[in-house]
Parts: sequence; C-alpha cells; structure tokens
Amino acid sequence: MKRSFRSISVNIKLTLLVIAFLIAVATLWYTHTIVKQLQEREKQIVTLYAKGLEYISNSEDIGTDYTFIFENIIQQIDFPLVLTDAKNNVDPLSRTEIRNIKVDSGWTFERAKKFIDNKIIQMDEANPPINVIYQDSIFSRIHYGDSELVEQLRLYPYIQLIIATLFVLMAYFGFSYVKKSEHGKIWVGMSKETAHQLGTPLSSLLGWLEILKMNYQDSNKVIDTLNEMENDLDRLKKIADRFSKIGSVPELKKENVNSIVDKVISYFERRVPQSGKQIEFAFETTKNFSAKLNSDLFEWVVENLTKNALDAIEANSGKINYVLNETKKEIILDVWDTGRGIDMKLRQEVFRPGFSTKKRGWGLGLSLSKRIIEEYHKGKIFVKSSAIGEGTCFRIVLKKNND
Repeated sequence: MKRSFRSISVNIKLTLLVIAFLIAVATLWYTHTIVKQLQEREKQIVTLYAKGLEYISNSEDIGTDYTFIFENIIQQIDFPLVLTDAKNNVDPLSRTEIRNIKVDSGWTFERAKKFIDNKIIQMDEANPPINVIYQDSIFSRIHYGDSELVEQLRLYPYIQLIIATLFVLMAYFGFSYVKKSEHGKIWVGMSKETAHQLGTPLSSLLGWLEILKMNYQDSNKVIDTLNEMENDLDRLKKIADRFSKIGSVPELKKENVNSIVDKVISYFERRVPQSGKQIEFAFETTKNFSAKLNSDLFEWVVENLTKNALDAIEANSGKINYVLNETKKEIILDVWDTGRGIDMKLRQEVFRPGFSTKKRGWGLGLSLSKRIIEEYHKGKIFVKSSAIGEGTCFRIVLKKNND
C-alpha cells in the first residue's frame, strides 16, 4: 500500500526531530567533556599551589626565596580561591588569601565574613577543598570554585539550544505559512485550471446548440453539429480522466507524436472562430515521430500551451506554429505564438503554481504541464525564447528511448 503524503511528511518531521535531539545530546556531551578538562586543569593548579605551600611549611631552609615559583603559579589562577586555616577561618578582607572574589570595601567585617563563608560553602559543594599538610596535620585548606570560562561553557549549550529552538520554531511557522499560502494558490490555480479546461468544450456546446436551432431543418448540418457536440462531450470526459491521473503513475506507451499534435490543432481550428479571433494554425514536421508517453496527458500539455498562446494573442488575429523535429537522442516540439511575449525575469516564474499575469490562465496549467513532462515522461519543458510584443516559444523535449 502506498503511503500518503501526510504520512511521509510526519516521518520527515520525526526524522528531523531525532536528528535535532542527537545534535543536542552531542553538543551537551562535548561541552561537558571540555568543562571536565578545564576543571581538571584548575584542580591541578590548586594542587600545585597546595604542594608549594606544604613544601614551604615543611622546609628547613628558611633563606630560600620562593617568590618566583608562587608568582608563576598564582598568575595562572583565574578562578575563585580562598585560603583558610584548618577550621575554614579567613580574614574576609585579605587580598592575599582571597583571590578572584569581589568583596565590597564598604561592607562591615561581619557582612564580608558572612559573604565569604557562603562562598566557601558553595565552592566546597562544587569542588572538595584541598588540604595543606604540615607535620602530618592539616595546616590550611584551599577552597576553589569554577572559573568564569567554565561557568560560561556550562551555560553555552543551553543558550545554544534555546536559540536553535527559537530558530526552529520561527522556521516551522514560517514554512507553515508559506506552505499554507502555496496550498491556497494551488487550490485557486486548480479552480482556474478546471474552469479553463471546461470552458472551451462548454462554450462550444452552447455554440453548437445555437447552430442546431438555426439549422434544425438541414439534416446534414444537424448531423455534423451533433458529431461536434459528441466530440465536446467526449472531451469533457477526457478532462475528468486527466485530472484523475494527476498524482498517480501514468501508463506510458509508444505513441505517434504527430497524430496527437494534429488532434489538438483540429480541435481548436473548429472552435477558435467562435471566440471572434482569426488564428492561423501551422504544423511543420519532416516525418512521423514516435515516443513512449501517455497520450492523454501529453495531449493535455499541448492543449495548455495552445490555450496560453491563444490568451497571449490579444489582437483579433495571429498565428500559432508547431514545429516537430529531432536530434540523435531527443524529439523536440516547439510551440510558437505571435502574442505579447514574456518578460525575461518571469520565464521561470510561469511554471510556479498560482502564478498568473492575467485574469485567467497560467494559474496551474503550466505547472501541471511541467509535472507531466518532467516527472512522468522524464523530459523537459521550458521557455525557449520570448520577446515583448513579438511572441513566445515553448519547447518540449522528449527522450526517444525513455524506458
């Protein structure tokens, strides 16, 4: 059983969510690894600091100058650090035992002490203090916290995820709006195209009825008119069949391209004069060409190009020329008209669903034609040339062997 478009859409969304979740997990894990490495580095610096204090405390050489060693160790300390005695006591206003912790100089001793004591508790919860040993007993303790860089790295993945989430939400709502708008255009285009497709045979039927009323006593004209009415009724059935084939895979057979083009020309030659226009239809070809295609859908494409050509011819007279030829690997059909032409900037836009430069036509016809030729027949359709006020040429390219 074929999966519905909705099911495929849901699966795509779920896949994107899973990928986003994996990216989030990978980001958190990677950042956590870096944080752990930085914390280990800071612990090593504190341990080295503690070992230095132990060495000085236990050293019997009083005259040795340790200033250089401690200056190089202390210079690397860019994280909060408090050096206390064995009972966690420290002068809260000390500048040597308290590093990278701001204590307001205007605070009282009691307030400063309470602030530092709370800091010590917080740092001990994050990192166990390192003891400085003197003669087998604790001489002092080094309490330290995480540097500003570590704190920022801890927050970084969450900030990144929040930004990414907001971006995804904005993109989701944006795409939903575009999709909704595009669907609206497609529905409007489908309505216009349906009316466009039904318009010609219905108008013809009304015209044939008038002819019947005027010539009901002439049996030959009545029979001829009834035949044409039957052709238009068959055409209405064909239009319904065409729309039913959109969205399904059509059956392709080896068909004569010339006969399909001839059929389209014959149909319009009999009906265009009823609209009040004098259009010359010409078909140039060197031989009969065959290709593997769906005749109903391909005929629909040629009809769409013909209707667009008729709409483009704003004068009461004009010409539509069909040129069928070949290369070594391709069959090429050009449909020329002497209409108003297409602006160079709009040559790709004309195939977009809902695009239109007039009240009717080009809403969905060319978009459907592009789908029929390129997706179903694996060919190409494009604007070969156009000039404002001179006309337009659409080209269809079919493969000779498009199995």
